[in-house]
Amino acid sequence: MRVAIAKFPGSNCDQDVAYAISRVPGAWSEVVWHTELSPERYELVVLPGGFSYADRLRAGAIAAHTPLIEKLIDYVKDGGLVLGICNGFQILVEAGLLLGSLLPNKGLRFICKWVSLRVMNSDTPFTNAFEESEVVKMPIAHYEGRYYAGGQALRLFEERRVAFVYADERGGVSEECNPNGSDNSIAGVFNDTFNVLGMMPHPERASDPLLSPYGTEHGLRVFLSVANYVKGGA
Repeated sequence: MRVAIAKFPGSNCDQDVAYAISRVPGAWSEVVWHTELSPERYELVVLPGGFSYADRLRAGAIAAHTPLIEKLIDYVKDGGLVLGICNGFQILVEAGLLLGSLLPNKGLRFICKWVSLRVMNSDTPFTNAFEESEVVKMPIAHYEGRYYAGGQALRLFEERRVAFVYADERGGVSEECNPNGSDNSIAGVFNDTFNVLGMMPHPERASDPLLSPYGTEHGLRVFLSVANYVKGGA
């Protein structure tokens, strides 16, 4: 599996993603400056976390209008896989590749902590290594992470386009375990063809048991899922 990790001015999670990819058997990645990236050379393009263009205007707004995004639109139409993590998710919604928008957190504070997530759809290129309704642990670190679906949240659930929701240890969803006020506790969504995933939690930071306070590597399964899909195993 060949993976490109796009780097914009202000990206700062690219090496974390590269490390996570290195833990996937048969996978290979490289960090590529956004103006030099040719998506068609890769099976997966990752837009990593960080503060692209210093979050000027809005988080992800400037990066969403770069030539790379025009290339990604064609790449996605041709079936290419794109994963946007945190700031990458913000870029994808700003570019219109994913439904909705990402607003400042309900408490108007930067949030950095581990959360529980419930897997809502395990039959996709990004989630086939999970079990449906499984509860997993990943960290979040964002200020503009409140997902707003513009009245389309129920539609997303009906179409199984919600990847993860914030939940408690048993998978229950409530206001108490929704860290940022996201609509219906949504933490990650797919496009309508399931080859684009945007998520606020950081799977790359949950890809090594040594880095997890729980001794888990749940985030690695996002990348393992893509490898399964590329190999034809899902």
